[in-house]
Amino acid sequence: MRWKSGRRSSNIEDRRGRRAAAGGGLGLVVVAIIVMLLGGDPRALLQMLGGGAAGGAPAGPPPAEQTEAADFTSVMLASTEDVWGEIFRASGSTYRQPRLVLFSGRTSAGACGMGSSAMGPFYCPPGQEVYLDLTFFDDLARMGGAGDFAAAYVIGHEVGHHVQNLLGTSSEVRRLQAGRSQAEANALSVRLELQADCYAGVWAHHANRGTSIALEAGDVQEGLAAAAAIGDDRMLRRAGRDVVPEAFTHGSSAQRQQWLRRGLETGDPQSCDTFAR
Repeated sequence: MRWKSGRRSSNIEDRRGRRAAAGGGLGLVVVAIIVMLLGGDPRALLQMLGGGAAGGAPAGPPPAEQTEAADFTSVMLASTEDVWGEIFRASGSTYRQPRLVLFSGRTSAGACGMGSSAMGPFYCPPGQEVYLDLTFFDDLARMGGAGDFAAAYVIGHEVGHHVQNLLGTSSEVRRLQAGRSQAEANALSVRLELQADCYAGVWAHHANRGTSIALEAGDVQEGLAAAAAIGDDRMLRRAGRDVVPEAFTHGSSAQRQQWLRRGLETGDPQSCDTFAR
């Protein structure tokens, strides 16, 4: 991908190099009150344990090799802001930009609880935030999803969940899942995830027509390989488990490739109605 001349997003909070606080919230407040009653200064304790608004104490600078990955992520996020902003404007609505939180290991995800790198990238609807540990890109490469556009697809997918949140799709799926069997709830989750894949393709379609980002030979195959690498069937086989479609929550490798390709080819969000198929 050609991307280095692209705009950088201002909607990134970098928490890398900070440890998640061991405690938090009411517990820290209670401890601070006790320290104050005993004549101590609670501010030093809160700073040491809570690490301020970032939710952790300093744990050293991020690895140098992540510098370019963070810069790349900022450009990709800015591109999603531009593309989805224009798509929403064309439909007569306003796009609210999400915040992307870079973290290392573990971090507080607000209303979504504690985030962990073991979870992979994720989106928290209440806070309208995407959470990403950049080491996931290394993990993805080891699974067969290497390359710039593979990483871009991941970012586009999580922003796709933000679009679903803004459109009310996510809340409707949660409503429909209530009271359903696990298999039925999983099937709805798969449709939601496949739509986010399609939205990632829609974004890339439009970004490729701009002036600051361009796909190069082999990029589409990188994205499709990444989609295949994180298909539920491959993930289950990799974990040594039986492939049971009723247990899928994100879709098979073939499904994820199909919907990413659909978004890439059409550039039309209306083509991403995974719930009608």
